[in-house]
Amino acid sequence: MSLNLPIHILPTYPWRFFRAGGFDQVRLDTGKDLAQLEKLDQKFWVALACPTQGLEFDSKTLDLIDADKDGRIRAPDVIAAVKWAMSLLKDPDELVRSAPQMPLAAINDATPEGKRLLDTARHVLNTLGKSGEVALSVDDTTDTQRIFSLTRLNGDGVVTPDATEDAALRLAIEQIVTTQGGIDDRSKNAGVDRARVEKFFAELTAYLAWHDHPGVDDALLLPLGEQTKAASAALAAVRSKVEDFFARCRMAAFDARSTEALNREEKDYLAIAAKDLTISSAEVAGFPLAMVTPGAALPLTTTVNPAWAARIDTLRKLVIAPLIGDREQLTEAQWAQVTERFAAYDAWQANKAGASVEPLGLERIRALQAASPREAIVALIDTDLALAPQFEAIATLDKLVRYHRDLYKLLLNFVNFREFYGGKEKAIFQAGTLYLDQRACDLCIRVEDMARHALMVPLSQTYLAYLDCNRKATSEKMTIVAAFTNGDSDNLMVGRNGVFYDRKGRDWDASIIKIVENPISIRQAFWAPYKRLIRWVGEQIAKRAAAADALASAKLEAAVTNAATAATTAAPPPPAPAPAPPAPSKGLDAGLIAAFSVAFGFVATAFAGIMSWLASTPAWTIPLYIALLLLLISGPSMVIAWLKLQQRNIAPILDANGWAINAKARVNIAFGTALTSVATLPLTAERDLLDPYADKKTSPVKVGLVVVAVLALYLVWYFGVIHHIAPGILPRSEWVQAQEAAAKGK
Repeated sequence: MSLNLPIHILPTYPWRFFRAGGFDQVRLDTGKDLAQLEKLDQKFWVALACPTQGLEFDSKTLDLIDADKDGRIRAPDVIAAVKWAMSLLKDPDELVRSAPQMPLAAINDATPEGKRLLDTARHVLNTLGKSGEVALSVDDTTDTQRIFSLTRLNGDGVVTPDATEDAALRLAIEQIVTTQGGIDDRSKNAGVDRARVEKFFAELTAYLAWHDHPGVDDALLLPLGEQTKAASAALAAVRSKVEDFFARCRMAAFDARSTEALNREEKDYLAIAAKDLTISSAEVAGFPLAMVTPGAALPLTTTVNPAWAARIDTLRKLVIAPLIGDREQLTEAQWAQVTERFAAYDAWQANKAGASVEPLGLERIRALQAASPREAIVALIDTDLALAPQFEAIATLDKLVRYHRDLYKLLLNFVNFREFYGGKEKAIFQAGTLYLDQRACDLCIRVEDMARHALMVPLSQTYLAYLDCNRKATSEKMTIVAAFTNGDSDNLMVGRNGVFYDRKGRDWDASIIKIVENPISIRQAFWAPYKRLIRWVGEQIAKRAAAADALASAKLEAAVTNAATAATTAAPPPPAPAPAPPAPSKGLDAGLIAAFSVAFGFVATAFAGIMSWLASTPAWTIPLYIALLLLLISGPSMVIAWLKLQQRNIAPILDANGWAINAKARVNIAFGTALTSVATLPLTAERDLLDPYADKKTSPVKVGLVVVAVLALYLVWYFGVIHHIAPGILPRSEWVQAQEAAAKGK
């Protein structure tokens, strides 16, 4: 009989689990565990995805694991990396050892790829001068630029000038790089590939075919011989402006009324006259070459627009004078005659081919065409490409060495969180340690997106402080979030400064910019009601004092204002009235005395009640009553804090950073105490308790005497002694009033 059980609960590999953070996590202790990783139900993975940036982990290794290059590591990427690494290692336990160096003997040379990698590893060590070494490190394979720079050919299909000792061939490669643009080879030196070589020699052929222009009369093509090129440039510099001038003159001949507009209006001159003028000013250059009149000739020496005078003079010397003789004016017909002489040259230049090699000069171009080093350069490229498999294996070898060193560490921060809960090493998402308010916070995480954090972190139920960190020496900046999981929050506020040490040991100036408040500890919750009461009392006293101060200031200002007004009045002051006789003293204010009497009465009654209760209550029950009173006051706050501390977890914080956490990773009270250490004196420390600036303590005897004196005064007043000695000074107490009423009744 077969069991129709779901696949995920079929008896397969005997996985072992450990409990940490309030949930079960799979153990990954052996190579066999890693080999079976693809069969582990992903519901038991702590994380399903994480970013490739912002972690305390080799980013190049993460980029290699990220197969689709989307900037995220997912479970399939991890599984594929483990399977690939194990296929090239003899012993799966090599990944668990996670050593910084990979022994050459660990490579599985029983497979063709493994044998190729082993040969490549030996080649790398020999190239680096380490032929006697039996292990390879990431430092050895990372410096590929050094490896490739030690050999002339490196299998990438790009040859540099240094790839040959033939001086002529070296010069040809340099000129190909200059004219066609170079491409970096694996050693980061500029070289050429087959495409650039083919293009270069095709350009040589095309340029010579164009330049030699078979069947064309040189006299027609080059009207001024060797000076034709310079003359053509001088003509092109003014062609559009000269043609604009003659077009304006034709328009003026057509209708004389347009002449003023064609010469620009007076307001245009007024607009530029108010500015600082230069002859090259854009406003001046936009005006016509000369004054426009019907059928006018172009002046070549005088009355020319000053912004164009130099170019017109060059035209006269290089073009006009050699072709039709030196003159001071040029008619439109003569201009057409001159431009016609350059028509064949302009058409020839417009059809130029191989322009990229023209800077080499005609002599060098003919020499290269005759020597034809193309075949030699192409043969060099083919030789280089034949070495491609060997050099491509270096990149594969670097990948294997990195996986050997880093992959197991990633598993302990992805499949489970053993490094985070183990306490021996920081997890890859822990950025460093923050020192602030006599505490060291180890749970500090980089923040990339504050908006996303604002949505997610309230779910963590953790007291969090966001801090801006700066290193002035290097102008580096970053934002971190630190979890305070021990102590209290009395001195934590926006603006407080601390020092943050990253995982490299570098110090950063840190300043709190935002706080997410949640309970930190049960101890803090116990004292919270009393601290709130003290704060409330302090606030009320401050408000009353401020109100009294404001009232006194207002009265003083009013008195000063009235006095100043009276002193500046124009009318003479009236004669001062005769001084009034002093009013009889009324003694103390009755209302004030009544208030004091009520207060004293309340205190005395309460004191008497407490003393009476103490006298009638068994002594052993008094501590129980006190504890009950404290529990009634602090109990609700402690219960709420305990409930929130039970829900405290880091999953929302990591999710806000781009992780996909698959469990509720709790930070309970005990673990939180380990993550945030509070300053304590060492056991061997010596402590001097004498503080010369300590607050002076009030003697208990003095306090007792003051209390007794206050009670005695109250009793003397209450039983009528003061009324008997000095009647009318103080109001009568209830006892005195009762005695008087009884005497009247008799």
